[in-house]
Amino acid sequence: MNANQDDKRRRRRRRRRVAAVIAFFAVALGLAWFFESQATTTVIFVRYAEIQPDGSDNPGLSPAGQRRAQELVRVLKDVDVVAGVDAIYANRFRNTQETAQPLATQLDLPVRVVDSRDIEGLTTRILREHKGKIVLVVTNRTALPMLISELHGSKKVPAMADTEHDNLYIVSIPWYGKVKTLRLKYGEPYIP
Repeated sequence: MNANQDDKRRRRRRRRRVAAVIAFFAVALGLAWFFESQATTTVIFVRYAEIQPDGSDNPGLSPAGQRRAQELVRVLKDVDVVAGVDAIYANRFRNTQETAQPLATQLDLPVRVVDSRDIEGLTTRILREHKGKIVLVVTNRTALPMLISELHGSKKVPAMADTEHDNLYIVSIPWYGKVKTLRLKYGEPYIP
């Protein structure tokens, strides 16, 4: 009878150990999912590069604009030491797509063409599809401050001159806390 009781105790201990291991893995997986889902999303905004006036409603980039698009590649190709830019958006105009394309080619990403007038729709899409990722948005100077504001970034983005193309805005959206907006310059500087 003593052997029978010892056998029952061993089985109970074994069940408790298995239950503890299962509970540990369940908690670990739950925490990993929670922290991954709460990651910081970073959205980088730039205005399209300099255009070549050709009298059309949809001009392409000038040689200076092409140089600025290449400078954008230099600045952003290794922006995150682990993964880099995860998605690139541009509006329907040729100049924004030509500004985004060299980086997209370098990173082997598609340029997703969107209507940047749909401010709420675009920001919702970015936050839903790219949570915890880095996203580049190339747009025009009127949509840019509205997009930043919609993401709860700075409401005080300074107006841009018609020939000002060197601003790069980084909006960092944490899962908890205050949204940060950084303004940097890249490429040939704007001279008023």
